[in-house]
Amino acid sequence: MSTLPVIAAVDGSDHSMRALEWALDAARRRSAPLRVVHVRQYAHWAQPEVLAAAPPDPQDDPVLDRVRADLEELGGLPDTEYLGLEGAPGAVLPEQSASAQLLVLGSRGRGGFASLLLGSNGIAAARDAECPVVVVPRPGREARDGGPAGPGSRVVVGLKVDGPDEATLEFAFAEAARRGARLQAVAAYPWPAQPWMTPGELPPPIVDQDVIEDETRILAEGFLAPYRERHPDVQVEPLPAAGDAAGHLVAASPGADLVVVGRHRRHLLAPARMLGSVTHAVLLHAASPVAVVPPAPPED
Repeated sequence: MSTLPVIAAVDGSDHSMRALEWALDAARRRSAPLRVVHVRQYAHWAQPEVLAAAPPDPQDDPVLDRVRADLEELGGLPDTEYLGLEGAPGAVLPEQSASAQLLVLGSRGRGGFASLLLGSNGIAAARDAECPVVVVPRPGREARDGGPAGPGSRVVVGLKVDGPDEATLEFAFAEAARRGARLQAVAAYPWPAQPWMTPGELPPPIVDQDVIEDETRILAEGFLAPYRERHPDVQVEPLPAAGDAAGHLVAASPGADLVVVGRHRRHLLAPARMLGSVTHAVLLHAASPVAVVPPAPPED
């Protein structure tokens, strides 16, 4: 099969088993194979570059044995591969993503502190992966409800009207189409306005918030138009919102199938890969699974 697989990262924790369920559903919706990956960091007490003298036998992996047994009981599986690897999960999983269409993992694994909202492996994968990464939160994570969401499935996407990312929007529309879900596009705008003035400068005229919201809605509609044409069955709701984008996305997350956000694009002054403050906050606090989409490659 030529279709790239959906990868589920497992470590035997309840968090990773929930991620496996999500990944299995995603593979079925995409008619894609499933690759179950367990990365064992056998020298977890040492520095990443220090290797243990005797790594475990890759054929002896009780975590993969348990996962295989659980999945075989379900039946009707897509083509499934089980892969045991060794190393630092935060480095190995992004390497695996180069040959996948989606990487799915839980918000926390076995290691680390229970009080952490998001483990270091989730942060590293979301920041460095070559493909979209879905982080599945623990059940019962609470978020401020953004109000009635209406019946049916929903996918929520963050839309930057000052620079929308094509890959993020295309992923969100495609996911909504697969699920028969409504797509809510949250387009945040800064409010209240904070103009900069030099000493002695006259203050700018007062701007009506309704005007800013209407302009934001018009911009959002324009950016969404070509995706509507490619996905005519997807019902789209542009949602202009004043203030903090992360807060609005988190508020929209309860009951959503998925929240989709983009990753910072690298540029000359910031060549390293970065999540961005909005994406990081959504990963920490959203009540639904979160997809982090790498930016579309620049055109030559």
